[in-house]
Amino acid sequence: MAAPSFKYRTIETSGESMYRVMASKHLGFACHVRSEAEIKGLLEEWWKEHHNANHICYAWRLGWDKQRYRINDDGEPSGTAGKPIYGQILAADLTNVLVAVVRYFGGTKLGTGGLIDAYKTASAQAIQSAVICEREALQQIDLEFPYERMPAVMKMLKQWDMEKLDAHMDAICTLKIALTGSHTADFETWAADQEDIKYQKGTFY
Repeated sequence: MAAPSFKYRTIETSGESMYRVMASKHLGFACHVRSEAEIKGLLEEWWKEHHNANHICYAWRLGWDKQRYRINDDGEPSGTAGKPIYGQILAADLTNVLVAVVRYFGGTKLGTGGLIDAYKTASAQAIQSAVICEREALQQIDLEFPYERMPAVMKMLKQWDMEKLDAHMDAICTLKIALTGSHTADFETWAADQEDIKYQKGTFY
């Protein structure tokens, strides 16, 4: 059986666009996000900045496994905004991403087809202007061990280039690390041979 792939495509540097049609202006934004709280914060910022806009429609997808997503038409006819925006996320095969389109209505109705095309184009252009990168999913690991075992733990961290998130050093040390998905099996093999080192695995992100 093939080993699972923990790699995914996401946005490294945000992208923006501006698409005009029939006097209506559509501002596109494509951003890297990791949580719904972060998404909420960005949307609130855009509403403050564009308080005169008619709509802010968006779509997002979260998780290295691409299982969580949402679309929002923000009052536009159902399926004319969030769905075409999400379609561009799928086309670019992105996750941990938020794409939004701010619309200023120009006075002429675009119709269902016109709206779909406007939101699709603005979101596609925003994604195209962003810098796309490939990343590997990380898993949080909580370690607990006696202080004298510190050299062995530090050697393990260096070997697999792990990120240290938090640490408390005392007679009994606690350490929070981020481990790449491809090294999860290696870590478990190593930990199984360390009787005095306890660990707890968190979720991937």
